[in-house]
Amino acid sequence: MAKVSFNSDVEAADALKEAFGKLRNEIGQVIVGQDETVRLLLTAIFCQGHCLLVGVPGLAKTLLIQTIASALDLDFNRIQFTPDLMPSDILGSETLDNERNFRFIKGPVFANIILADEINRTPPKTQSALLEAMQEYAVTVTGKKHNLSRPFFVLATQNPIEQEGTYPLPEAQLDRFMFMVNLDYPSYQQELDIVKNTTSDNKPTVAKVVSGEEIQYFQHLVRRVPVADNVIEYAVGLVHKTRPNSELASEQTTKYLEWGAGPRASQNLILAAKCNALINGKYSPDIEDVKAVALPILRHRIVRNFKAEAEGVSVENIVSKLL
Repeated sequence: MAKVSFNSDVEAADALKEAFGKLRNEIGQVIVGQDETVRLLLTAIFCQGHCLLVGVPGLAKTLLIQTIASALDLDFNRIQFTPDLMPSDILGSETLDNERNFRFIKGPVFANIILADEINRTPPKTQSALLEAMQEYAVTVTGKKHNLSRPFFVLATQNPIEQEGTYPLPEAQLDRFMFMVNLDYPSYQQELDIVKNTTSDNKPTVAKVVSGEEIQYFQHLVRRVPVADNVIEYAVGLVHKTRPNSELASEQTTKYLEWGAGPRASQNLILAAKCNALINGKYSPDIEDVKAVALPILRHRIVRNFKAEAEGVSVENIVSKLL
């Protein structure tokens, strides 16, 4: 495929907005509603981030990720996480060949898009197999480092209501996800459309509209977007407000939070705000772009204390007060 190039960053920014529109239209042929979820998933992809989808069964979490993969000209693998899954089932392992030499057999993590389905159904030992891949874009097996192909995304799903046979993700692993997106039930009209579309014999086809080379170009473009100092100060200040021991901590934070978000939250706020500006036709983000991505970036990075849980104060309530 020809090398991706544009005459200017402004032309490239317009191309990113157009690519976002094409992807949204292709996904809309299969997925009814979920516009906000699609926006955040595509934002994570253009920002070289990972995304965790949380929702009860039947909300098309897996179908949504598979549809996005179908619209991207990338390698896609699905890993069904189960209690008996081992790290080698994800990463691969060394085996003896016919000449009795050790040879590395790649696992399913060696793809561009990884669907980690029901990631909380496997023990922490296996969950941690993804940590290096998500941060370093490489895996280490028997002391040898194997680089993953780029672009690389982990799009994970989990069910919030199942308790038996599940293992909550450690905070270190949650922090690797750019967004945690909560999916809600569809509206009455949306569910009517879903039932009509899925109970007929018509199967919509999704065309591949964006290549891996284009995604990598857009990822670098997002990082080149200029940001005003006041926007960065707002994002960093917002994160500091979530830390009970910070001089910027609000009364709400001190009262209801045990731990606040780390520096990765500040980085992700700015990256996501840059991308949000581009897909909305702007060439530099403002504070409204930071606010548009703040909740899914912060909700899995702050830890409520017992008082918040006892009084029924949710993470969403706390973040909305901080905004």
